[in-house]
Amino acid sequence: MVFCFGGKLISYTFAPRSRAAVARRAHNPKVLGSIPSFATTNQASKEAFFILVFTVYILYSAAFDKIYTGYTSNLEERFLSHNELGTKGWTIKFRPWKIIHTEEYKTKAEALIREKSLKSGKGREWIKAYLIK
Repeated sequence: MVFCFGGKLISYTFAPRSRAAVARRAHNPKVLGSIPSFATTNQASKEAFFILVFTVYILYSAAFDKIYTGYTSNLEERFLSHNELGTKGWTIKFRPWKIIHTEEYKTKAEALIREKSLKSGKGREWIKAYLIK
């Protein structure tokens, strides 16, 4: 991965992560060394900055007719954790999962509020009525 800092290009190589490390980092954006979801370069000042996006997602297991709602800052790693890497928790019992809905938010607080609303009775009704067919 190459970044631009003060007009200088700096190259970073990331070591492969263990399965457990990927599963931990996928759900915890505060873990040091986690990679933000994408980077944007400010062309005027030639300095790189990261924008962290929080994603609320809904998973569906057709084999068991189950729904799971969560939020993360790294959807790819979190989905991998639900389907393959996780060794404990509720979602490992009902594999395989597929993503049926995602929403992106700028702050963790906004994502948490939306996740809680989707987990409410009205939220579950909306999921069943509009997303599961």
